[in-house]
Amino acid sequence: MHSDLFDLLFDPAFLATVAAAIFAFATIVTLGLPLAERDGLGQRLKNVAQRREELRAKHHAALKAKRGSLRVEAVGSVKLMKGFVERFNLAKLAQSDGIREKLAMAGFRGPTPVMVFVFFRFVMPIIVFVVALLYVFVLAHFDWSAITKTGVAIAAALVGYYLPDVFVSNLISRRQASIMRAFPDALDLMLICVESGMSIEPAFTRVAAEIGQQSPELAEELALTTAELSYLPERRIAFENLAARCGHSGIKAVATALNQAEKYGTPLGQALRVAAQENREQRFAEAEKKAAALPAKLTVPMIVFFLPCLFVVILGPALMKVSHMMH
Repeated sequence: MHSDLFDLLFDPAFLATVAAAIFAFATIVTLGLPLAERDGLGQRLKNVAQRREELRAKHHAALKAKRGSLRVEAVGSVKLMKGFVERFNLAKLAQSDGIREKLAMAGFRGPTPVMVFVFFRFVMPIIVFVVALLYVFVLAHFDWSAITKTGVAIAAALVGYYLPDVFVSNLISRRQASIMRAFPDALDLMLICVESGMSIEPAFTRVAAEIGQQSPELAEELALTTAELSYLPERRIAFENLAARCGHSGIKAVATALNQAEKYGTPLGQALRVAAQENREQRFAEAEKKAAALPAKLTVPMIVFFLPCLFVVILGPALMKVSHMMH
């Protein structure tokens, strides 16, 4: 029975069936997720309001020279992860490489995501190592020595160590793409609000409410910036925090322009107009870059899928006629 199981695992027909099932499931998930996706703008704005209250309480505690704790006790699996991290003193691992800033760029704020990230960074190498050992020693039939198989498992464990970073980096890329798609339009709306007589705080609030349907992530960041402008001792810090959370050169340029307008008293509308034009040109340049790279990306699919069909259509009748003549 053991040999039959191995024969089934390496049977081409069985592997083809499994691959077809995986592709079918991926297609269903890809088509079904947009239909099942819900608008999370209300929840995001609620989280921003909660974060605002936490930051305000923290600021008041700092003014009173008290070391208060704003952490909320976690429950369930998160509490277990937190206890594991504190037991092995792994919190310093997260703070050494700025992981808190990376998680904020991915949309995760507070101490709980840091604990979860550190937990998975510590646990994933062990899990991947055990799975790799099981595969190379039990499931697969490789003519390798024990040292080679162990080395492969260790290499897999090193890959597992970086899996949480890859996951967070992907989330950051998706979040930045969503923000930058809507950011030029948000700047135009902000320019209209400022030139109509609004200050920067009501303008941010208004733009966050209007741009939420297009990019909930950008609405969340603008709402959080409005909260920071209301309590931080310097408005410059709020704009710098916005640039740091978004992590994009266009938003950093806008934050610099807003800081200069606040510091030197220059017209804010002119700074926003120039920044909106630059971001729109940058978005257009990125679209042109993707369009220019499209022919090169389509070369391989055309060779693999279209040319064989074209050859069959063109040469098929001729080959059939020659075969008929020969017989």
